[in-house]
Amino acid sequence: MSTENKGIMQHLIWKKHFLAILGAIIFIFGAALKQSNGQKKEGAVSNRASGTFEVKLTPQDDKTGQPGLGRFTMDKQLEGDFVGTSKGQMLTAMTSIEGSAGYVAIERATGMLKGRKGSFALQHSGTMNRGAQQLTITIVPDSGTEELTGITGVMKIKIEGGKHFYDFEYTLP
Repeated sequence: MSTENKGIMQHLIWKKHFLAILGAIIFIFGAALKQSNGQKKEGAVSNRASGTFEVKLTPQDDKTGQPGLGRFTMDKQLEGDFVGTSKGQMLTAMTSIEGSAGYVAIERATGMLKGRKGSFALQHSGTMNRGAQQLTITIVPDSGTEELTGITGVMKIKIEGGKHFYDFEYTLP
């Protein structure tokens, strides 16, 4: 076999090994991504909770000096399938366009969820684009305590007639 043919053969063998390794990496990361994107943990049961809440937002001193930016503390009283309180912090960005704004918040809810005592943290990310709203509220991973250890899930908020409602889909081990 000529030197040129040996070089081509080595290149083809290297390419074959590279593609096999690449395929294995894609398979491993794909499986990990599937598991982290909603596949339930073994023994986990999906549940739903709903109810009402009252919220008090208290503006904090604006130390940024930037117009349109705000910081608030949140205090909530929740009733329904989750009975308890929640405390947190919210950052907001208002714009000169009516109906366009953004906010992020972190809160810790403490109480009883369908008879199970404990707490968990919620992370909010909300935007309004000229009145069109988008809101994501997710339980912070591994933030559950006591009988709510291992809780995962998402929450939706609805406001009707000035009253706040929550709908919460969660999983517990």
